[in-house]
Amino acid sequence: MKPLDLPFARPAMDEAMIAAVADTLRSRWIVTGPRSAQFESALSQRFGGRSVRAVTSATAAMQLALEMLHIGAGDEIVAPAQSFFVTGNLIERSGAKAVFVDVDLVTRNLDLDAAQSAVTPRTKLLLPTHYNAPLDPAALAAFAKRHGVRILEDAALAIGSRYPDGRAVGATGDLVTFSFHPNKNMTTIEGGAIVLDAANEIATIDELRFHGIRRLPDGTRDVEQAGTKYNFSDVSAALGLEQLKHLDDWCAQRERLAMHYFRCLEGDDLLTPDRLPPRHNPGHSWNMFTVLLPLAAYGKPRKAFIDAMREEGIGIGISYEAIHLTSLFRQKGFQEGMFPNSERISRETVTLPLHPEMTESDVERVCAALSRLLRRKAA
Repeated sequence: MKPLDLPFARPAMDEAMIAAVADTLRSRWIVTGPRSAQFESALSQRFGGRSVRAVTSATAAMQLALEMLHIGAGDEIVAPAQSFFVTGNLIERSGAKAVFVDVDLVTRNLDLDAAQSAVTPRTKLLLPTHYNAPLDPAALAAFAKRHGVRILEDAALAIGSRYPDGRAVGATGDLVTFSFHPNKNMTTIEGGAIVLDAANEIATIDELRFHGIRRLPDGTRDVEQAGTKYNFSDVSAALGLEQLKHLDDWCAQRERLAMHYFRCLEGDDLLTPDRLPPRHNPGHSWNMFTVLLPLAAYGKPRKAFIDAMREEGIGIGISYEAIHLTSLFRQKGFQEGMFPNSERISRETVTLPLHPEMTESDVERVCAALSRLLRRKAA
């Protein structure tokens, strides 16, 4: 099979970033230390001065949030059926019950009206994902107040996104978690962060992310609650600090590329606007460009299309399968037909290449191959 020269995601990297990591290695302080503190401070500035705790992954950040909230057996968490597997996995591992709801077909964000109907006296948390557009912070705040629940915003796809008033996603809200995986808009290799406000909750996260350890006045240590080990490394922080300097420029380049996708696909009778992400999407960081394939016209399975694009040297992702249709949740009674939009996305979605080192000619290449392959099968 032809090697991929245009993958669907690729982390941007320059010599300054490589040098920062090398300098950190030479310093011999490679685990949690001064660079980790600097990285958290830089993120805090971006998020309006809110407290930030960096950890080993967004998964770790979300798990720590659930533990900090003491969520467990008997609790219910309302979450979108269309998101990455991590949300379902963490709910299941917490012992709580996952209450899935459908999403909007275009934004792919959780349907808040459906979420309202899903709330019960056992609901303790709403866990929405920022997907193809920033979530509405006022609507989330109103939901929390109306139902007396906490909100954990999964912003793994949204580092760099901003609200219409210019504030960064993460600058408002209850609890917000981010990912710095290499397929995100900035990377620390692996890594994530949680943004929060309450001093007692910050202290709890600090303990939980490092073995539950609390330091006593005499210099000894104690453990009051069983913790884990999700502390951040200075090597990752050194890379993150350099990447953060470029984040806004990279997001602007992603937006330019996304708009070129729209221009190239405009008027396509197979890839109509309802099959594309929202075009007017101010503040969106464009981590992905998702398309719903017209599989009926194509006449072959999605896998055939992905393989054909790969033969062109173009990488295609799938974002995402429906969580409620995994084997894990089918065993709990979930089945096809429960969440039509999530299921349609699961069947038809593909993720086209989008990263800041691409050019407009790369976009044109993807669109030309996309159109040619679809029409070859549609003819």
